[in-house]
Amino acid sequence: MVDDLVNFVRGPGFVLDFSDSSFADFFAFELKVNIDDPKYSAKGGSKGKRLRYFLQTCDDATAVRALEALWEYRSEYFARSSDGDPVANAETRYQGLISRLSRGATPQRPSAPPQPTTVDRAAIAKIKADLLQVTARAPHARGYAFEGFLKGLFDAFGLAAQEPFRLRGEQIDGSFQLGSDIYLLEAKWHGQPIGVAELHTFHGKIEQKAAWTRGLFVSNSGFTEDGLAAFGRGKRVICMDGLDLYEMLDREVPLNQVLERKVRRAAETGAPFIRVRDLFPL
Repeated sequence: MVDDLVNFVRGPGFVLDFSDSSFADFFAFELKVNIDDPKYSAKGGSKGKRLRYFLQTCDDATAVRALEALWEYRSEYFARSSDGDPVANAETRYQGLISRLSRGATPQRPSAPPQPTTVDRAAIAKIKADLLQVTARAPHARGYAFEGFLKGLFDAFGLAAQEPFRLRGEQIDGSFQLGSDIYLLEAKWHGQPIGVAELHTFHGKIEQKAAWTRGLFVSNSGFTEDGLAAFGRGKRVICMDGLDLYEMLDREVPLNQVLERKVRRAAETGAPFIRVRDLFPL
């Protein structure tokens, strides 16, 4: 079974198309595995040999997750390529491997955690106090404190937040789950509004991840109108600013409802940033 899996994912659009660094980043982000750990090089240090050893030592559920993530990567790879799929019956083979690994169970994206829709006023009051504490910090400390505040905010609304983590050459400020989609977080507490360069940089990180990955850019100082216009429409990023956070807390609107409304409006209009006051008019 392991040989069948390794032979399949070593073909075009899979492992051979990763660089060493992107291979490591893929495993770190998708599977929370350090594939550069020397233990995976017990049978050799090439990408294929490390992958083989990983699959030989992981459980079937982890192998299913690895195959699903690699298939998403492959699908995007050929969607961007002008060439057709060189592997005959690739999807049939993929489904067969998944079926054997999961013993007939249909693999799914991560299931959505329960998300509270009622307002806990005591929790809201604490979140407001936490935000004021971030504001009171010295300027150089606010950025890290802001990331911590946001993780607490996402946790309070059941969004399965993860703390900041680093891939090779890339800092991710955190992640959370909304519905069936995974969102990466970019959090900025700058004196000046965010422009197009920062938006494009963050969107570039999103495009290197699985097809269902989305992004939330939270800028306390907001975004420039020119930057949003130049960034364009139809991206995989939605935006919030400090005023959004204040009005969300002041109106006691659950965070998951705010994000769902932003996502829906982005799908309808293509615009990445629509204010809370416009989404929830009084």
